[in-house]
Amino acid sequence: MGAGQRVPTVLCIAGSPRRHGNSEQLLDACARGVEDAGGRAQRLVVVERGIHPCRGCNACSSTGECVVVDPMRDVYPMIDAADAFVVSSPVYFATVPAVLKALYDRCQPYWARRYVLHEEPAARRPGALMLVRGGGDPYGFQCAVWTTKSVFAVLGVECVEELKVAGPDSPSDMGRRPEELARARALGARIVAEATTRD
Repeated sequence: MGAGQRVPTVLCIAGSPRRHGNSEQLLDACARGVEDAGGRAQRLVVVERGIHPCRGCNACSSTGECVVVDPMRDVYPMIDAADAFVVSSPVYFATVPAVLKALYDRCQPYWARRYVLHEEPAARRPGALMLVRGGGDPYGFQCAVWTTKSVFAVLGVECVEELKVAGPDSPSDMGRRPEELARARALGARIVAEATTRD
């Protein structure tokens, strides 16, 4: 960062229901890359938040706010304040796990503000997606990619990079993939560069 330049905050979202597994190890490496590049890595471990599912009540279409009172109330300000995003998740049955999907679905107020209440969207912010899957699923990564990009679009986030790792299953597997951890670290640095150029 140059003198007087604002430090970008990158919201690093851990989407796995299992702590410290392969996808979170990728996120750890990415966060180090963010900080090495002069950014601030803010962690959001979704499974620790206890986010309730969307009720589909459509109240946010009237107010732009979610009526559910739960820990997501603390997450919305984190989303609003972030300069960039990184989501890291395992792939479960071709898409993201339920804990992460609950967070995604609770982004419905952003959709309501944009498409029902016709509020001007915020300036576009950079984002990245890191996905890990074991073998055996014939449907691969694509559903998880589309689901995340759908949420990114509503948040005004442009996905500038995807890192997909196939094969790891047990939590110790990623430690034997130093090249993937290095890619995650480089991704963190790139996100900071992207956020800085859009500031």
